[in-house]
Amino acid sequence: MIDLRRIRLGLEVNGKLNWYEGMRIKASGTKYANPLQNECTATIDGLNAETRDYILTETSPYNPGKQPRRMIVEVGRVTTGTFIVFVGDIVSAEIASPPDVTLTIKAKTNNASAMNIVSSTGTAVQKLSEIAKKVADDCGVRLDFQATDKNIANWYYCGAAAKQVSRLQESGGVKAFIDDDVLIVKDLDKAVNGRIRILSMNTGMVGIPKANEKGLDVRFLIDGESVLGGMLRLDSKVNKSLNGDYIIEQLKFDVASHDDPFFYQATCIRA
Repeated sequence: MIDLRRIRLGLEVNGKLNWYEGMRIKASGTKYANPLQNECTATIDGLNAETRDYILTETSPYNPGKQPRRMIVEVGRVTTGTFIVFVGDIVSAEIASPPDVTLTIKAKTNNASAMNIVSSTGTAVQKLSEIAKKVADDCGVRLDFQATDKNIANWYYCGAAAKQVSRLQESGGVKAFIDDDVLIVKDLDKAVNGRIRILSMNTGMVGIPKANEKGLDVRFLIDGESVLGGMLRLDSKVNKSLNGDYIIEQLKFDVASHDDPFFYQATCIRA
């Protein structure tokens, strides 16, 4: 029995989340285990004129409303359900010429906080975990602090809330990044706790893994186990010299409801 794929596109406008499924949907993007914003481009066909006009109007840069306009991409299988691949704020929406009338929506993770100017001053000596909590609050995300805690002297920041992540990473000598709606802070040489993706030709690997300057690039069927900054354990029968444990530094995703793509492309470093 074929386990059919599922792709759901969620568009949140003015606090209301609308889900779209069963239409022709494509989504591709890149997620980074560093302060760069994750990005995604999604296309959807089959929306009626009223819905298209509503989305185009509400996501327009000329709309005076200040509320973030969120986009969520979920994928999965009919038997196992869906999992989140991307969460971000819509930055633009465009419509194609008839007869296709394809709606293309672009989004970036935590883009709303890039517009918020904040000022933060710490005590003479403050715990890194306390500063990270303040940064997460300013960005409107949850905190997952997994780094070795340390004291930071004379913390001060003034600027865009989202840029604090980069400052946090530099000051603490850690890896700090926002994945969907979570600020993850971890030690440079360690993977995110709790997730290990064991990858082989029998567990979804596509093609042959290739070495890069710091680790490897590998393509595999999209799944709910692989996480940004997480562990990937490679078991290749063709290129055994690359086998071992890696930390996922970048995840590119490419999914489509009615076409072939349903993949992750991971760039990893040796653990």
